[in-house]
Amino acid sequence: MSDPLIALNNVVAGYVPGVDILNGVNLEAQDGELIGIIGPNGAGKSTMIKAMFGLVNVRSGTVMFDGDEITNMKAHALVERGVGYVPQNNNVFPSLTIQENLEMGNFLSPATNTERLERIFSLFPRLKERATQRAGSLSGGERQMLAMGRALMMEPSVLLLDEPSAGLSPVLQDEVFIRTKQINATGVTVIMVEQNASRCLQICDRGYVLDQGTNAYTDSGRALLEDPKVIELYLGTLAKAH
Repeated sequence: MSDPLIALNNVVAGYVPGVDILNGVNLEAQDGELIGIIGPNGAGKSTMIKAMFGLVNVRSGTVMFDGDEITNMKAHALVERGVGYVPQNNNVFPSLTIQENLEMGNFLSPATNTERLERIFSLFPRLKERATQRAGSLSGGERQMLAMGRALMMEPSVLLLDEPSAGLSPVLQDEVFIRTKQINATGVTVIMVEQNASRCLQICDRGYVLDQGTNAYTDSGRALLEDPKVIELYLGTLAKAH
């Protein structure tokens, strides 16, 4: 197997001195893979993805991207290198229109706005229909689509999604998962943190189960969905229904 596109190696990280949220976690994503990160509340899932994007201090271990170490690199530098990130909350500029939000995502190469807008609008037709509408008037699901679209404007190699379906209705959750799969099908490597563990494992190539800041299980999404221990400890009756 070739070297991973992005990898965490024995990463220890936290928000305040002396308190580690991640305690030696590992993760690898090959070019073109869709990776899911699941686990109970407080397991360190969002911290893990923020550590990849330079938003949480990595105290030891390394984050590698495309053969280079990017540990604790600033977010804007990571965007230039091809890493996109969609936070769970406050992920759009509410006073700007949909089109202005998307153009903000392409601030490093505005000359390509027209071409890249068309690509995003083809992926999210609803955004095209409402291009002049202010983002603050959008529903939660529409905001999530806009946030994903804005991150894609820089044509990243890898897209980091922090709980993209959180707070959405079941129908809108389904749309987020469908769109995520479509984004991945275009060749973008996707790493997503998700509370909806069963649905996440259904679409991902491989999954990582975190517990108390460490790796508990790692396998293909399908294998984790069918693993009795993972079902009992992390998925519950929801998984048995699928």
